[in-house]
Amino acid sequence: MKRYLPLFTTFAFIALLLLGICFGEVHAVWSKAVTVCLSCMGIG
Repeated sequence: MKRYLPLFTTFAFIALLLLGICFGEVHAVWSKAVTVCLSCMGIG
């Protein structure tokens, strides 16, 4: 079982990544990341 854990984790990551891309979450995450970065620099 320990042998397959990294493989399963990798496939789960890829599946969730593709689901997020399909549902349009990229824009939401990107805009939140930009807001956090700008506020940390003191610009936003």
